[in-house]
Amino acid sequence: MARVKRGVTTHARHKKVLDASKGFVGRSSTNYRIALQRLEKSLQYAYRDRRVKKREFRGLWIQRINAAVREHGLTYSRFIAGLKTAGIEMDRKVLAAIAFDDPASFAEVVKKVQAALA
Repeated sequence: MARVKRGVTTHARHKKVLDASKGFVGRSSTNYRIALQRLEKSLQYAYRDRRVKKREFRGLWIQRINAAVREHGLTYSRFIAGLKTAGIEMDRKVLAAIAFDDPASFAEVVKKVQAALA
């Protein structure tokens, strides 16, 4: 049976890790052992933060809606309750975009909400 030399596969595996760790600081991008550890940790952070990102954006949308609604003399919670009463089905992402980009249209939505609350 022929002898198997494993240099090619080892080199390919190391190259894959070092290519993926390009941009890391210090030996984390050049030393295989350290690069492997940093790469595994970075993938854990990426997995976690894909979920955290959703929470953070929802919080941002709520802050933007709250700021825009308070200019019209309402609170965020009263506004959301009024939306449900008025039967307006817009999610927070769209409401925040309208409040940020088109205050005149958002003012119309607020008027409908205030009419539903009165």
